[in-house]
Amino acid sequence: MPRPDAPSRRRRLRPAVAAAAVVCLVPLASCARADVPGRSPSVPAPGVEAPAAPSGTATLDVPLPPAGAPFEYQLGGADEPDAGSVAVARDSTEQPAGPYAICYVNGFQTQPGDTAAVLRDEPDLVLHDDGEPVVDPGWPDEVLYDLSTPDLRARVAQRVGASIDTCAASGFDAVEVDNLDSFTRSRGLLTPDDALALTALLVERTHAHGLAYAQKNTPDLAEAVRALGADLVVSESCAQWDECGAYTAVYPVVLDIEYERAPFERLCAAQSDPGTHDPHLSVILRDHDLAPRTDPAAVHETCSR
Repeated sequence: MPRPDAPSRRRRLRPAVAAAAVVCLVPLASCARADVPGRSPSVPAPGVEAPAAPSGTATLDVPLPPAGAPFEYQLGGADEPDAGSVAVARDSTEQPAGPYAICYVNGFQTQPGDTAAVLRDEPDLVLHDDGEPVVDPGWPDEVLYDLSTPDLRARVAQRVGASIDTCAASGFDAVEVDNLDSFTRSRGLLTPDDALALTALLVERTHAHGLAYAQKNTPDLAEAVRALGADLVVSESCAQWDECGAYTAVYPVVLDIEYERAPFERLCAAQSDPGTHDPHLSVILRDHDLAPRTDPAAVHETCSR
């Protein structure tokens, strides 16, 4: 069903998605990322045990932030993280920050600044319907990639992979790949299996750098994406839409951003109660524009324990 307008970087819809068959698993490269000068090497979270993953899950030993650790979501503009923040998510055009740095990449649609160039130089990479590019209705300056064939998926993976390479070279620890649910905006031209097939290629590219791969939203595909080797989740409004359990059932670390105070406070109350506390979950409250702290409208809150 339609959602209210969401933040500057994401999404509006969460249609029901039928359970999708997992596409074939790809071999995962295991080369370690070299330490980047100026940043402390990341280490796996002590004592974190992932829940039992679905049968056939591909795994790789990559660093993860401690489950339940405080984090920040800075896609609307980078600013100095709070001293207590362990994980910090920023756009791939920014520099990493914090003990654990997460890099935002738009994986299934074009970035607004790239749309014109893609349409001019590689129009066949863009999904078309009756001769017209298929746009994201909520973000009309973004067009969907065409993932309908193995050759197109491989080419899209190469294009998106360049951003993943940038994340690695900059010194990030993980990559958050957005718009997994683009197939729901494809006018029926793409399927969940198409999205999963591209995900498999992007997981492999990410792991080849020794980085963790974060699923972004789309709880209906959590088990399938985890089975492809994804390591953690960045979710938006999982409390508001009662989706958090779909992620924490299969992932060891779930970082949730809420944009409405009421669901944020409900989830914080549940997290403060030993009977309902979910050790895999971290939650913060942000403003819809994800503004830096210098903006008077900015909201940066985390659950207090």
